[in-house]
Amino acid sequence: MRILVVCGNGLGSSFIMELNVKKALGELGKEAEVEHTDLATARTEKADIYLGAQDIISQLDDGTRTIVALENVMNLEEIKEKLASHL
Repeated sequence: MRILVVCGNGLGSSFIMELNVKKALGELGKEAEVEHTDLATARTEKADIYLGAQDIISQLDDGTRTIVALENVMNLEEIKEKLASHL
């Protein structure tokens, strides 16, 4: 499974989210390949789950992608809760 963590520029916030997603997966006892990127690149990348802040990630929702939209990108509990329903 591949999870792509997306933010506007693919730098700081997506890297921090990537670390939190990896931590959440560990706490859930799940494994996945997790990478972070910017919105433009994410449009051309294949992943099983695309995860990011609601305002950014909604731009990737084309009806074919599995999108996980976060209200608070730093909230580990929210990340775990929303990821768990897609794993």
